[in-house]
This record gives sequence, structure tokens and C-alpha cells, in this order.
Amino acid sequence: MDSGLDSGLDSGSTEVYETDVELLKRAWRQEKAAPEILQFESALVRRIVEQIQLMEETVEEFTESGIDPLTVSLYQMDLDRTQFLLRSYYRIRLQKIEKYMFHIRDNAESRLSDKEKVFVERCCADLQTHLERSVLLQLPSTYQSVFRQSSEKETDMVPRPHLDTFVVCKTKYYLGHIQLEDNADGESDSSASQRPLDEPFEMEPNVLYFVRYKAVKKFVDEGKIDLY
Repeated sequence: MDSGLDSGLDSGSTEVYETDVELLKRAWRQEKAAPEILQFESALVRRIVEQIQLMEETVEEFTESGIDPLTVSLYQMDLDRTQFLLRSYYRIRLQKIEKYMFHIRDNAESRLSDKEKVFVERCCADLQTHLERSVLLQLPSTYQSVFRQSSEKETDMVPRPHLDTFVVCKTKYYLGHIQLEDNADGESDSSASQRPLDEPFEMEPNVLYFVRYKAVKKFVDEGKIDLY
């Protein structure tokens, strides 16, 4: 039972579309596994919120009408599952915003919802004000920046997502010419220490792979790769 959250069938194809709950579960799984914040699924979230409101009204109506308690409990279970996924999806994104707020504000704000944009702006302003009043204004002028250790360095104090993190992933398509990199000194996120491997990497459909996120980032953004 998916509470009417079905996307339906394509009349010209035998492909079965995923339900909105399944799409939300996929978006939640992608967001949880990716080291960086992904594009906010605004259309999907809007549909899910509408369906949640409809299901809440249905459960309330069934309860007042004396419908079989087992039927009501099944609807309520489905409702609870959807609410959990949506809340967890929001929570994971907020955790990333709090952790990488300055980086996201300057480099990935287009991936946020309108409310998330307001949140990240307020977080950055509040944290910067707090640091300046409590510590930075007591230091020499060359060390008063929130973003760098000295005037000679570029934003070396801004936390960034570790795109070299390894992820488990799978694709439904054949993907070729994926360029992997080898770390020469064993350190991650250092482009100077990385060299391309001689041969490009290929991914076969429905096979699990364990690779660096950076190598498949483009395909994740395009929706061609599922993270686990």
C-alpha cells in the first residue's frame, strides 16, 4: 500500500515508474551516502507533503467513521513511514549545511531550497558574529578572518566536503570512460598529489562498485548512479 503515491505507467512503454515514496527513499539514500549536499528535490517534496496531508485527513476520517482498526493501522503505518523518510531527508541536509555552511553558501547555494537558503545565510551570519566578538577581534588584524589563517592564504579554514570519500554505488546503465585517480602520497582531497590512472574505468549495469565519489559525481548529479 503506497497511499496513492504512484506515478503510474507510461502508456507508450512497459516501464513501471517508481512511486513517490520510492523516489523519496532513493533521494534520502542518495543524500545520506553523498559527502556533499545534493540538489533539493523540490517537486518531489511538494507532492509528498500534499500526499501526507491527504493521508492524515483520510486516517482521521476512517477513525471517526468506525472503519476496521486494522485498515486504519495500515494507513497509519504507511503515513508514519513517509513522514519518517521526509523528516530524515530534511535532517541530513540540515546537518550538511551546519557542517559546511560557508562552503555551501559560496559554492552550492543553488542546490538549496528557499528555506534552506535563508537558514544557511543566518547560520553564517550568526557564527561569524559570534567568532568575531568572542575571539577574532582580540587577535592581530592579519588573523581576524573567519575564512583564512592569514592574509596570504585562501579560505583554508572553511570546511569542505571530502569528495575523495569512497562510496558504494550501482547504475542501471552502461557507463564508460570514467576517469579514476590514484593518490600518490596517500592523502585525500589534494589534486597536486593525484594522477589519472592509465585506463578509464567502466561500470556495468546492476553491479555494485566501491569507488571515490569524485569520479562518479557527474553521474550522481545526472541521476544515472544510485548510492548505497
